[in-house]
Amino acid sequence: MMKQYLGIKADYPDTLVFYRMGDFYELFFEDAEKVSRILGITLTQRGTSNGTPIKMAGVPFHSIEPYLAKLVKLGESAAICEQIGDPATSKGPVERKVMRVITPGTLTDTDLLPEKADRPLLGLCLLSQRKTVSIGLAWLSLASGALKLMEISSDEKTLQSRLQQALERISPAEVLVSAGSLLLEGFRHELPGKFSEVPAWHFDLKQGQKALQDQLATASLTGFGAENFSVALGAAGALLRYAESTQGRGLKHVNSLTVESENEFIGLDTATRRNLELTETLRGQESPTLFSLLDHCSTAMGSRMLRHWLHHARRDQAIARSRHQAIDALLQGDATTGLSNTLNSIPDIERITTRIALLSARPRDLAALRDGMQHLSTIRSYVSMCLKENSTSLLSQAITDLATPVECLDLLERALMPQPAAMVRDGGVIAKGFDVELDELRALSENAGQFLIDLETSERTRTGIANLRVEYNKVHGFYIEVTNGQTDKVPDNYRRRQTLKNAERYITPELKAFEDKALSAQERALVREKVLYEKLLQELLPHIQTLQTIAHAIAQLDTLVSLAEHAVRNNWCAPQLLSEPTLNIVQGRHPVVENQIERFIANDCQLSAERKLLLITGPNMGGKSTFMRQTALITLLAYVGSYVPATRAEIGPIDKIFTRIGAADDLAGGRSTFMVEMTESAAILHGATENSLVLMDEVGRGTSTFDGLALAWAIARHLILTSRSFTLFATHYFELTQLPELHPTAENVHLSAIEHKENIVFLHAVQTGPASQSYGLQVAQLAGIPQTVIRAARKHLAELEAHSLQSTPQFDLFANEIQNQELTAELIDAPIASSETQVLKVLNEIDPDSMTPREALDALYQLKAAADTRA
Repeated sequence: MMKQYLGIKADYPDTLVFYRMGDFYELFFEDAEKVSRILGITLTQRGTSNGTPIKMAGVPFHSIEPYLAKLVKLGESAAICEQIGDPATSKGPVERKVMRVITPGTLTDTDLLPEKADRPLLGLCLLSQRKTVSIGLAWLSLASGALKLMEISSDEKTLQSRLQQALERISPAEVLVSAGSLLLEGFRHELPGKFSEVPAWHFDLKQGQKALQDQLATASLTGFGAENFSVALGAAGALLRYAESTQGRGLKHVNSLTVESENEFIGLDTATRRNLELTETLRGQESPTLFSLLDHCSTAMGSRMLRHWLHHARRDQAIARSRHQAIDALLQGDATTGLSNTLNSIPDIERITTRIALLSARPRDLAALRDGMQHLSTIRSYVSMCLKENSTSLLSQAITDLATPVECLDLLERALMPQPAAMVRDGGVIAKGFDVELDELRALSENAGQFLIDLETSERTRTGIANLRVEYNKVHGFYIEVTNGQTDKVPDNYRRRQTLKNAERYITPELKAFEDKALSAQERALVREKVLYEKLLQELLPHIQTLQTIAHAIAQLDTLVSLAEHAVRNNWCAPQLLSEPTLNIVQGRHPVVENQIERFIANDCQLSAERKLLLITGPNMGGKSTFMRQTALITLLAYVGSYVPATRAEIGPIDKIFTRIGAADDLAGGRSTFMVEMTESAAILHGATENSLVLMDEVGRGTSTFDGLALAWAIARHLILTSRSFTLFATHYFELTQLPELHPTAENVHLSAIEHKENIVFLHAVQTGPASQSYGLQVAQLAGIPQTVIRAARKHLAELEAHSLQSTPQFDLFANEIQNQELTAELIDAPIASSETQVLKVLNEIDPDSMTPREALDALYQLKAAADTRA
């Protein structure tokens, strides 16, 4: 047996092999030690193999799912090795075979998958040509059958950020890469998901194209928009090969292909997704987030689609408008309550369909599918109510897609018991009247009860034993039980089967014959039922595409109903998406925060081509970050297709949303808080366009005052003059409030507060103009800083305000060149004014940002020469 195990293990060296032995799955050697440590199960030892003690750990076969779920969550993979031979006829070890391999990216079982999130498997194929690198991405959600492709062409400088942003959006659970690939080594630790290496030839481009065409049953990929792809086809080929090998069969439910591009979605980098807390809080919790707030979906399919929409907001305004119209129609038709109640009866059709395609669906999956399809007509009726006055393409299409598949439903209604058993092996799955042979076999088993009653009555009469009983158990089969006091009346044809303390159990030739017949019928009925169930799954395969269409329509309708219910409950409005550059939000609110506090102060935010940057000042805890985040979330929600928390919202084209909020070290990456801040700022300055929304909070605070001030000023100026993005720029550097005087597209606003004696009251209202002060000491007092420290700080502050810290004059960062020259002239003596003028002339001719190192050195020599002349 160990020879058999070691042969199987050799094919799966990096995978935990669960080896079926009777009622247990056993693990051996290193696998047993690892699983014992991770799962906390008992580690035993039995015998030796080649002189090495055999360490073992096992789990019951009927409760393996919780153990697998924990392993997969930790990024482990498991090979499930089943007994496929008959122990009764096997001369040696029972034949075994790995039937499926469970990895983080290839899950289909309900018990292993998160209900409200997908866990895609992604393949990465890289092709390097001179200075350009092309990356092909193919990803598959095996639980739904959705297959997608994308390609990125870039130089190596921008490769990492673009790839990381794409993977952050896709969020794969597992990433397939070519064994020995060096291009990912530098930043693999920063990419999400488990990495699995497969041989490089799996990524062959021509073989990938052929595999994809075979999977989609097409002679060309032109109809899918993938005709110009090449590298992504290699990734798709490796992906399909890997997925099929783990499932042990073809992927019947993967029958469509979607091609995506980077510019199709509103760009959200890693920092922005984190700072906006779309589906995870800054502390890594699942709530309160935007997703947890909006998720009132009745089905798991709807919840997954809502999550997908939040991370995949489209730039195309027509898509968002169609969702706005559908929400309006649902509200006007007053159908949300009825739809929500009916959708509660719909199971997870998407994942059930996948299990049908993989022939792993259980009886109760099919029963739930049957019961759910019986409600489709009711759902269509509710949607039709909304189309009487408001005809929308989304709802009209939903009615078409939700047509009841009569043939499929009829098959399930005829084939299944009303309440089938959980497993086929238990029997009681196939309905009475579906199969004549099964009905006959069941009749033999079911008549056993009456036969035993009749036999018991006749034997009591014949023997005169009044307490004689005819019974059955699974261990000894049928028997006649006689108490010890009556054994002298037992007839000669009784044969002893078992002796108990107070009774004897017997068998008769007549009872033995019936036992053989009844038990044989029962076993044959179970075998027949299993055959019929497998045939039923096969007959459902042609309906897979129809069921997938129904699942998508249900998910989309459920998501729209959830958004509609939340909008009407929280007084949200329908945003207007415009073609001209504008961001006009009236009485906007933070969607999550307004549900966490008793009274939320709403604020306006107006940005346009003439008003591109708002410089926000005000006290800490005054609401600057909340105001900035709510603006970004309202913008994102509008493009998701949701109503928004505002009185009115008019939003123009948006291509990306960037945020630089908060501060944290990256100790693992060896980066300080300031380095993280500057890295994120650099990404914004390189990527922001005139259609981007940029949130910058407290830039430059991680370094010295003058360095930080200079950087904040330069970054704000770049956003005004070069990027020309819609920008909310929060700062405590009051010197920056002079920016609007130099740049008319910038404007000062502040979050108001009132000081009463030594206390502060935050009004959280956005008002025009700069703040008068920062109220730092008052906020420190609120935070619980000891009064002795506060008093000392007030005293020192008074001293600082009374005496300038500057012993020498400082140039005004915002003064023009002439003013700087005049200030300099006042500081120099008249006899040496001409040499100073020469220095200033050299300085005026210098553009440090465009100089080469050699030019900078030459300029330094010129300044030195001018200084020597002065001396």
